[in-house]
Amino acid sequence: MTETNKKAEPAPAPALAPPELEPAALAYLNPEFLNSPDGRILRILAEYAEPLARFRHEKIQDTVVFFGSARFGGLDDAQEKLSSLQAPAGAAPVGSASQAGAQASGELRASLKRADTRVQMARYYEDARQIARMLTEWTLTLPGKRSRFVVTSGGGPGIMEAANRGAREAGGKTIGLNIRLPFEQYPNRYITPELNFEFHYFFMRKYWFAYLSKALVVFPGGFGTLDELFEILTLAQTQKLAKKILVIIYGKEYWNKVLNLDALVEAGAIAPEDLKLFCVCDSPQEAFDILKEGLTRLHLQPPAAKPAEEFPEIAKTLP
Repeated sequence: MTETNKKAEPAPAPALAPPELEPAALAYLNPEFLNSPDGRILRILAEYAEPLARFRHEKIQDTVVFFGSARFGGLDDAQEKLSSLQAPAGAAPVGSASQAGAQASGELRASLKRADTRVQMARYYEDARQIARMLTEWTLTLPGKRSRFVVTSGGGPGIMEAANRGAREAGGKTIGLNIRLPFEQYPNRYITPELNFEFHYFFMRKYWFAYLSKALVVFPGGFGTLDELFEILTLAQTQKLAKKILVIIYGKEYWNKVLNLDALVEAGAIAPEDLKLFCVCDSPQEAFDILKEGLTRLHLQPPAAKPAEEFPEIAKTLP
């Protein structure tokens, strides 16, 4: 076949232009990225920068942190629950020999025991409330444009609520540093709305507890309370705090059952002077007196030495 007899090859079809693109999402507005492992560093920074901005805006200089069980309620509620179980309507069936009747009677006895324990432990709720109120009434008299020694809690119920409640009743600001958990822990109603925080990362929440605090008041509690207590004691023992922090362990009867720190001294696990990192007390007036004296001595200077408007910024202590 000659060259002239070959069929002409068809011309290639023109390439289609790709569709126009929408603008890409800004990285800091991209939820897929922000919630991914790659965005973790930004989430951590946000839990530092956003609280810092709010503390500065609200003129918070430092705090006193209250820890304790979320399970201890107020005395009125505890007594009401106990009374309702003791009422005739709540009594076990009389003369019932059946297995169901015996089980109901056993459950009632267990419920009564728990309710009676709640009444006994409600003392600590009321004491935390009173100490927070007394402390806040005093701090409101201090000079300066910034709020000093602001009562702070983990933001939930129980002792946390009691502390925020006492401060609120005294007319002061009060902080709640809540944590998002699989079982929701809702902020209590007594937190100052502008100072209501919720954290994802436990360690960032712990940072704000430690960084701002000048004193810690530890009420009876469980694992979380012990965790916070020993973390602060460890930081103080190893001199990792650029300040003196008061640690008050409240409730001798409870803590004498739970803690035997003398055994650590006897074993050589801690030094005898480490027991001076905290004090134990058992009445609201005693706790308040310790707080007032210690905070004044360690973190307040005489008003005449420096004009109030020159008091230091957030978290700073006075020389």
